[in-house]
Amino acid sequence: MHGGDEVVAAPSRPSEPLDWKFSQVFGERTAGEEVQEVDIISAIEFDKTGDHLGTGDCGGRVVLFERTDAKDHGVSRRDLEIMDYPISRHPEFRYKMEFQSHEPEFDYLKSLEIEEKINKIRWCQTANSALFLLSTNDKTIKFWKVQEKKVKKISDMNLDPSKAVGSGSVASSSSSSSPKTCLVNGSSFDGSYNKLSNDFLSPGGLQLLRLPAVVTSQEINLVARCRRVYGHAHDYHINSISNNSDGETFISADDLRINLWNLEINSQSFNIVDVKPANMEDLTEVITSAEFHPTHCNMLAYSSSKGSIRLIDLRQSALCDSHTKLFEEPEAPGSRSFFTEIIASISDIKFSKDGRYVLSRDYMTLKLWDINMDSGPVATFQVHEYLRPKLCDLYENDSIFDKFECCPSGDGLRVATGSYSNLFRVFGCAPGSTESTILEASKIPMRRQVQTPTRPSRPLSSITRVVRRGSETPGVDANGNAFDFTTKLLHLAWHPTENFISCAAANSLYMYYA
Repeated sequence: MHGGDEVVAAPSRPSEPLDWKFSQVFGERTAGEEVQEVDIISAIEFDKTGDHLGTGDCGGRVVLFERTDAKDHGVSRRDLEIMDYPISRHPEFRYKMEFQSHEPEFDYLKSLEIEEKINKIRWCQTANSALFLLSTNDKTIKFWKVQEKKVKKISDMNLDPSKAVGSGSVASSSSSSSPKTCLVNGSSFDGSYNKLSNDFLSPGGLQLLRLPAVVTSQEINLVARCRRVYGHAHDYHINSISNNSDGETFISADDLRINLWNLEINSQSFNIVDVKPANMEDLTEVITSAEFHPTHCNMLAYSSSKGSIRLIDLRQSALCDSHTKLFEEPEAPGSRSFFTEIIASISDIKFSKDGRYVLSRDYMTLKLWDINMDSGPVATFQVHEYLRPKLCDLYENDSIFDKFECCPSGDGLRVATGSYSNLFRVFGCAPGSTESTILEASKIPMRRQVQTPTRPSRPLSSITRVVRRGSETPGVDANGNAFDFTTKLLHLAWHPTENFISCAAANSLYMYYA
């Protein structure tokens, strides 16, 4: 307190590293079990509430899970939090349903096979208790509606077969020797048919016959219906789709173009970014990822294979060839090599929940960018620095082209990304945080804390760039084993409101809480 009118706040202490625990696993493999390629998970996404989780796989299927722990109290979790009801249980999910989203296709004009693999899933706004989501493979985007429907059944006829057979009417109809009656058109019927018809049309027989009707039962089934198909708009493979905060539009991006769609219109889209040169020999970079700003419907960001991120404003022009801001880190003098551009390529970008920061993942690092500061990242986290001596081997086995995803926590205090040997990393990005955690996608995460910042972290609002390094781990994993480049954790998602991570290891979906 100074002068009686100014309060000086005590400096906030960085939060302690989270203690991560195993929660659930779906599709766990037994020892020695061979994984089918079609079962490998290729996309993970929470909806905005965190009550639903969707995954896509290489077989074109979408599997949905729903949260169950908040339902045990009879009211929603949000209401319980408002009432300050103590909730000690961590999030739990259960299998909800699955459906076939995409099938393998063949483009006869280009002699090209189109895989059914799901590249991305994005949840849309719910309406009337129905769930809506977008899913895409390399070429086609589909808009799905998932809702509960009461099962409709066909009621049985009230004719009792035993009575009809017992009277001899039905049984004798095929063996009757009564003379046939000829009709005008030359056809004929025998007397047995006439005898059977008379039985049904008699006052007593009329009560035995009733036409079947469709009745609604109390049984409820989940039904997924494809509402719209957005196709024939991309010449190259779709790498991203992203919903707009206006709830009406979304974007889809391939290597050279970004298209803007209206959810209600699948017959046309608007090309808003086109980086294709007049001569393809002049092509120097491609689009790798694109995402809408979480609150400003006119802003979006996209990354490139050169390691840059461009922020564009849709209000500037119909075709956004020029960017509003460009985020890239200058290349260190004398550090250029054959692999420089390959490892600089950004595989994924994500906005923070408040839209202030952009998280990007390249092969070696995880970077956090302030959209108000384009001079460089505010924080850099080393993920694969120990692999630098092995870049030649990684190039030979194509591992250097693996595309790892990243995700920020809902509170913006931490970020996460995957690695090899089914490991994933969690870093603290709050001011002063030294958190760097390695977890393994298994029932026993084998957690290891690493606190090796090169210098004290500074607030994210600071103009000076912060560089924080993770563990300079040699070529061994958390168990001391050599890294396995065939087992890689590419896809993971952070719950929007809680410290809860879901990640994919081949065909298994692991969940952890803290």
